[in-house]
Amino acid sequence: MIRFLTAGESHGPCLIGILEGMPAGLAITEDEIARDLARRQAGHGRGERMKIEQDRAQILGGVRYGKTLGSPIALQIENRDWENWRDKMSVHDPGDDLRTAKLSSPRPGHADFAGSIKYHHDDLRNVIERSSARETAMRVALAAVCRKLLLSFGIEVRSHVVRLGGVEAPLAYHDDSLDDLFARAETSCVRCADHDAEAKMVEAIDRAVEAKDTVGGVFEMVVTGLPVGLGSHVHHDRRLDGVLAQAMLSIHAMKGVEFGAGFSAAELTGSQLHDQIYPAERGVVRQSNSAGGIEGGMSNGEPIVLRVAMKPLSSLMQPLDSVNLSTGEATHALKERSDVCAVPAAAVVGEAMAILALMNPFLEKYGGDSMSEIHAHFDASPPSPWR
Repeated sequence: MIRFLTAGESHGPCLIGILEGMPAGLAITEDEIARDLARRQAGHGRGERMKIEQDRAQILGGVRYGKTLGSPIALQIENRDWENWRDKMSVHDPGDDLRTAKLSSPRPGHADFAGSIKYHHDDLRNVIERSSARETAMRVALAAVCRKLLLSFGIEVRSHVVRLGGVEAPLAYHDDSLDDLFARAETSCVRCADHDAEAKMVEAIDRAVEAKDTVGGVFEMVVTGLPVGLGSHVHHDRRLDGVLAQAMLSIHAMKGVEFGAGFSAAELTGSQLHDQIYPAERGVVRQSNSAGGIEGGMSNGEPIVLRVAMKPLSSLMQPLDSVNLSTGEATHALKERSDVCAVPAAAVVGEAMAILALMNPFLEKYGGDSMSEIHAHFDASPPSPWR
């Protein structure tokens, strides 16, 4: 089974990742990982940090001659900005003269307050550095390895932005060719496939920049090529929608997840909602996908469609009201360099977490110690018990 760990602080020397459970024989290169890292760094509304960092993961273990060995894969991403933070983020005590002032005014909506209480820190910097979404760069790098495995079985995970700053795109996954839709999203500065909505989203971000504010949005992901039966109805922790929902909400600033018809399903009758089943030349066919590709906690052969809501980021250039925890006095929250909008980048992180979440259900059904063994299991899947 797949497990992964990340380590490192936002302005520390580097991010470290360990991916355990990958089978032997998967071809992977640093350039393939770099492509997804570059996608994460793009998007209108990103902050100055993206001009400093040019993320690239170095493979430190688990790969030889371009193929995985079956041992844990170790990756490292250097933080270029570390040079500007050597004293502030020194592992060793630099002494009184070089210590920076303690941060004591938490940002509403961020981990600052709860994290400082939980870990008994008297300096919010100790919370800020690890709670930063900079950590997701390593998740994307680790998932790029897993993406290569899933693609070899015809499974794709793609995303586009459907709402941003109050602007909604009219396109949904079923309204257009998937390939065309996602190709357009990849060329958009806000990952939106609709040109008119894209322009309005850019305007919404620019208004937020002028107001020293932030904006959130919603991205949609579509998973195609999944066989029927990933996940299970027999235990709560094996239900595929539950596994995916947890993965999405583990991403910084994500506040809501829905599958298929989602919350609108509550307004419909059963006869209006459920995806009826009809005979086809091979198996069955459906004319709708309100379930979003998951029924009873299992993939049903239709594309998995889920949408994730991201709140506006909590680091504002015009800070909100807060309290100085050292003195108990009213003040403004601390200012920390941040993005105005990161919804397009979050969509790429969403892809990464969906990929990582799908790995264990896939390997549970078809797993092996090597790619050749998994392909043998996948190709030899027993036929349906039904006609």
